[in-house]
Amino acid sequence: MTITKDDLIDFVYDEVRMLDEGRYDDWLNLWTDDGIYWMPLDWKQKDEVNETSLMYEDQFMLRLRVERLTGARTFSQKPKSRCHHVIQRPYVDKIDNDAAAFLVTTQMHYVETRLDDQFLLALTAQHELVLKDDALKIARKRVDILNCDAAFGNIQLLP
Repeated sequence: MTITKDDLIDFVYDEVRMLDEGRYDDWLNLWTDDGIYWMPLDWKQKDEVNETSLMYEDQFMLRLRVERLTGARTFSQKPKSRCHHVIQRPYVDKIDNDAAAFLVTTQMHYVETRLDDQFLLALTAQHELVLKDDALKIARKRVDILNCDAAFGNIQLLP
């Protein structure tokens, strides 16, 4: 199977739509078993293991987050948080069909709301994608918040 630039761009659009629509199980199925979601704490941070991050979540933690968001007894999510992604057209930085490895970078504005609270984040997301069983999967997602050095409340959902 040959992956095209349009396939990669469509993947990113499909992913943010799943998140905006609250289809978290579908979103979790986009990931490899060892996939990592990383949100650095510092601008241009290089090390996710030995430096503090806003988020550094493996599949166990992502599944736990989704269970908390969708659980019937999660009273902190009554009513549930909602989000909206406004993305620029993704940049395809790497297509390597021989190695089944791909890199896509997307700049976006992300809005999260619950009750009267709403906040906006400007961010850049970088997807490292792989081809597994004829499907694109997220091996790693890095989300750099433009004002990462600001004080944040809880980010409930996933930019």
